Amino acid sequence: MHMAASSKQWTLEELHSLPDDGNKYELIDGELYVTPPPNSDHETILARLSRILEPYVARERLGFVYHPRSVFHISGSEVEPDLMVRQPPPREHTKWEDMPLPILVVETFSPYTRRRDVGVKYDFYTRNGIAGYWMIDAERLTITVARLGDEDRIVADAFAWHPVGASEPLTIHCQEVFGSRALNT
Repeated sequence: MHMAASSKQWTLEELHSLPDDGNKYELIDGELYVTPPPNSDHETILARLSRILEPYVARERLGFVYHPRSVFHISGSEVEPDLMVRQPPPREHTKWEDMPLPILVVETFSPYTRRRDVGVKYDFYTRNGIAGYWMIDAERLTITVARLGDEDRIVADAFAWHPVGASEPLTIHCQEVFGSRALNT
């Protein structure tokens, strides 16, 4: 008789007791995910995207662009997206679990996270009502744009982001996100 192996179900308390050793620890539906620190290319892509998003998010009064170490906490799970846009806290000293739901979450693929970003995290974000999820693929120089209720699109040139509450869309050019690498293709 073959028995399925069971894996440990982690809790938020256990997650929060892990060392601050530079790794990123996330908990999704009781499963612990550990990611080593990102490389400079990964962070440069996110810095470029943040530079594009921040003026638009401020002008349209959408909230703030949050970076790593900011967490999305819901239903006993806690993730640390590479970047997210969400309204500011409703009051000072707000706990992560009381923060507004992000309107956009961005993950940049790495050799360690690609399968998780397109599988477990994709399911987690859509199940919890995240309106926009972008997956950045620096190897293929594409951005997969997932919107609730729409077909996912893989974009290599440009796309428009028009979140609820914005008076006009923002056009994102992949070339601006990927920098000189995109120019050499």
